[in-house]
Amino acid sequence: MAKFRGKLPSKIGVPVIQQENRHPFTLLNGYVPLCTPQTKLYYALREAIPIIDSAIYKTVRLTGGFQVKCGSREAQRVLDNFLVSVPVGGNRTGIWAFTESYLEQLLTCGTAIGEIVTDTLGNPAALFNASLENIEFRRSENGFDVDIFVRDGINSVKVSRPDLCLVSVLNPDPGALTGNSLLKGLPFVSDILLKIYESIGVNWERAGNLRYAVTYNPGNDVMDRAYAKDRAMQIAREWSEAMKSDNKVRDFVAVGDVQIKVIGADSGIPDSSVPVRQMLEQIIAKTGLPPFMLGLSWSATERMSSQQADALTSELEAYRRILTPVILKICSLFLSSLGYACPLSVEWDDITLQDEVELSRARLYRAQAEKLEKEIK
Repeated sequence: MAKFRGKLPSKIGVPVIQQENRHPFTLLNGYVPLCTPQTKLYYALREAIPIIDSAIYKTVRLTGGFQVKCGSREAQRVLDNFLVSVPVGGNRTGIWAFTESYLEQLLTCGTAIGEIVTDTLGNPAALFNASLENIEFRRSENGFDVDIFVRDGINSVKVSRPDLCLVSVLNPDPGALTGNSLLKGLPFVSDILLKIYESIGVNWERAGNLRYAVTYNPGNDVMDRAYAKDRAMQIAREWSEAMKSDNKVRDFVAVGDVQIKVIGADSGIPDSSVPVRQMLEQIIAKTGLPPFMLGLSWSATERMSSQQADALTSELEAYRRILTPVILKICSLFLSSLGYACPLSVEWDDITLQDEVELSRARLYRAQAEKLEKEIK
């Protein structure tokens, strides 16, 4: 049986030259495109850019639920009970919890891996979503299959029960053992966006919290020049007293040529709406979701057109085609352990993306068409 549970990530360290960066997500700044899965980088992307994290979760939710059907009524009853009550990861139940985490990992990392946990008799008893941090894929000796290894420190151990492993890849390159993340290509754009956000914060910290320059110009009088330093110190004390933030309004009164200016008042905060929108457009285009689904109202009349709905539906159906073999493998292994050999099929829920007005209008047209057909007959 595969031993994914309880394994810690590999302790092997790779020296990386750290570049100076202001925002805390340094992985984005030092990213160099590689062929190996950048799992930590993609999870850092989701943490750094909330709209990316929201897009992943919305895509998982939009993929929808499913039902597994088999030919035997008795087997169907046993299977339904298993799908609803199967433990997942020790803190959740139901195969839908497993497939949601499985699809989330697939979209984020490009590769998803899970395990069918068996009891002492060898029957499927639970499902487990494994982490990719300590997993290694290698080409089998036959040159076609893929062997799964678990890294434990500096050693890699081949799993003893690969038939209990569940592996899926998203858009793999030819000959590659792993897939490509949905977020591939976004680190560079996201790094620019984070720099803009960081500069906005710094500028507001500087310009939002007003700082003043108090200048005292002594006159031509001899006494003014002689006591210029003392008067400047007195003005500084009075100004500091007047600016104390104790929820009281204080007046500052000075005699002589005293000028008070706001530091940086001549240069305002640069407008960031255009560059931020350009970066967000690239990010949203990669997710395949309409902007308004992610809370962006770029147009007052924005709504999902039929073309957008068809494109998004095709994306969701593609994810369903990846999940279907995984679901069938879990169910067939469970039924075979109980002696059932009936055929299985996965029936997905209908994808509903259009608004209620369009759905109501479609139902009206359908009812009118059925009425006309009855009248003609």
